[in-house]
Amino acid sequence: MHLGHDLDEKFPHRHTYSAPATERPDGTRRALRIGLGGPVGSGKTATVAALCRTLRTEVSIAVVTNDIYTREDADFLLREAILPPERIKAVETGACPHTAIRDDISANLEAVEDLEESIGSLDLILVESGGDNLTATFSKGLVDNQIFIIDVAGGDDIPRKGGPGVTTADLLVVNKTDLAPYVGSDVDAMAHDARTQRGDLPVAFTSLKDEGGVKPVADWVRERLADWSAGPA
Repeated sequence: MHLGHDLDEKFPHRHTYSAPATERPDGTRRALRIGLGGPVGSGKTATVAALCRTLRTEVSIAVVTNDIYTREDADFLLREAILPPERIKAVETGACPHTAIRDDISANLEAVEDLEESIGSLDLILVESGGDNLTATFSKGLVDNQIFIIDVAGGDDIPRKGGPGVTTADLLVVNKTDLAPYVGSDVDAMAHDARTQRGDLPVAFTSLKDEGGVKPVADWVRERLADWSAGPA
């Protein structure tokens, strides 16, 4: 029996979180929450940093990072000075990152709510998962949209392998395209396989080493923010 199905039978409540209310206690609209997941080394933290640099003059942003036993991702963002320190919170999951972003999301919810309470009006909160595998997904009770990041160095068969992260995320990002010639990955084949797996769901190709390399992801986030702002309070 597939492990995921086995767990669903044993713990039928595990995916039953409903989306949180769109209003804060004071009646104002809460921040849009976007989760970023993907395998170790795919470039999640670098993508978060690039998004913050690109969008921080346009919207009010905060970040929650997840690591198993450390604050490494949060410390990287602090060293890079992408946001003021009070806008970055670290969650130490103590176990598989799946637990904190999909099953028991209480620590992340607390971090998100603390940020909104301490900073006030926020437009966007990015929640970065610790390095995980192709089954990583976020609870709908934690985030409004999900980005899943893979990279060409992980092998050009990754989109073909599928998994919930690849097939169902609101945006799939194929990162480090600049490395394709050096690791023998066929980016065109990855694009074809991603379209086959995802249908009409969008795919972005990025090389964060290039100036403006995060633009397709930033543009997608801008569209989500516009939709969020236009929605009912």
